[in-house]
Amino acid sequence: MSTLTNVAPTSTTSPPLICVDLDGTLIRTDLLFESLALLARYHTWMLFLVPFWLLRGKAHMKREIARRVSLNASTLPYREDLLAWLKLQRKAGRPLHLVTGSDAILAEAVAAHLGIFDSCMGSDGKVNLTSHRKAAWLSRQFGAGQFDYAGDSAADIPVWAAARHSVLAGKAAGRRPPAQATVEAQFPDQGSRAKAIVKALRVRHWVKNVLVFVPVITAHQWLNPAAWLQATIAFFSFSLIASGVYLLNDLLDLEADRVHPVKKNRPFASGTLAVSLGLMICPLMFLSGFVLSMLLPVGAQMWLVIYAILTCLYSFYLKRKMLVDVFTLALLYTVRIVTGAAATEFPASPWLLAFSIFMFLSLAFLKRASELIALAKAEATATAGRSYFTWDLLQVNVFGAMSGGLASLVLALYVNSDGVRTLYRNPAWLWLLVPALLYWICRAWMLTHRGAMNEDPILFATHDRVTILLGLFCFGLLLIATFSQVGVPGIAM
Repeated sequence: MSTLTNVAPTSTTSPPLICVDLDGTLIRTDLLFESLALLARYHTWMLFLVPFWLLRGKAHMKREIARRVSLNASTLPYREDLLAWLKLQRKAGRPLHLVTGSDAILAEAVAAHLGIFDSCMGSDGKVNLTSHRKAAWLSRQFGAGQFDYAGDSAADIPVWAAARHSVLAGKAAGRRPPAQATVEAQFPDQGSRAKAIVKALRVRHWVKNVLVFVPVITAHQWLNPAAWLQATIAFFSFSLIASGVYLLNDLLDLEADRVHPVKKNRPFASGTLAVSLGLMICPLMFLSGFVLSMLLPVGAQMWLVIYAILTCLYSFYLKRKMLVDVFTLALLYTVRIVTGAAATEFPASPWLLAFSIFMFLSLAFLKRASELIALAKAEATATAGRSYFTWDLLQVNVFGAMSGGLASLVLALYVNSDGVRTLYRNPAWLWLLVPALLYWICRAWMLTHRGAMNEDPILFATHDRVTILLGLFCFGLLLIATFSQVGVPGIAM
């Protein structure tokens, strides 16, 4: 294979050769933004150098980034239908040439992995091989009208105009040919982009942010519309910022997600959404969340900033540290409750905070246990991007079960505290919450070890029938303890 600077002229061949674009065509992503994400993860401070590199031209910037990152070509989201078609053409005797605006260093890694191309041409740090420059270079190299070209975007229009036949991929497929060249084959994108964006924002994960309403409920301010309004604003502020964090996390974890049996289907990892789109939406979500939070008290805004900082630290660094990751997750859930307390100005009690820490620590360990069990089934030994091994499962189980037991103990001690008597007419009914919680925790861990807990435990709880019925039962107990005149026979308070 060869690069832009050392390809010898090639005569017209029969059958006609095919020149293939890389970004958006052969792969469902753009290597410039992929390499930027890698730079952000492993050499974060170098992001400040990118504008200075760009001053010397886009090709120079691409080369400087490519020199500092290591691309795993085997994990990239290839357009499998186009790749299969190209392999058939090669078997039929047609020469294949990879011609891309991506830096030649990265393009060579892709070409070497696939092993189907006769040559590889990419930007060389001086010339950005795109659009008219690519068309002129290919015309000089192979002759105008003597090659077929596979591309995907408006930047490829000049190349199609110089080609014999067009091969359309991605958003270009299904449209009127952008040049006079005959369309030889088309490979359109599949699926709804809008649905992919909703999935990337993880809107269904917003259910976790209902924790901001907990202080309203525990303060017995159920009929206070101002409190509910403030909590609702906090909920949406939290949700927008959380979506920004999810996007950031996915952009930084592309390679790790692509080798994960489930996470590989995430929109950015699979190539359903462009990494460039994520880089635009991510700051927009953060900005929207913070602008909305201007309607909240300063204390709530402070906790939202703390949440954003903690989650960014988690995405960049903390999640790769053993035990630190699960303690951070437990803390982030507790921050949701504290933010709700600051937004409604109903302070969270020490009982609530202690219960939250132990409960969510148990759920964080449960999530890690489910991942380790899945790894063991896949005959792997270590989690990608984490610091856990399959032989850590026993210890993770111990820590998680212990934390769940401590959460139940805190609840029992709270039910027996003096403060409960001022909030409930018949607090004896609350004792039934303790066995209900213990049952749910034990059941969740049993399901995990059976391999049935294959997602976030809180999301699992939202559609698990037993959890929903148990939640209604506990809510009913709260109502009875609050308003009922009838105590529990045989239990004194």
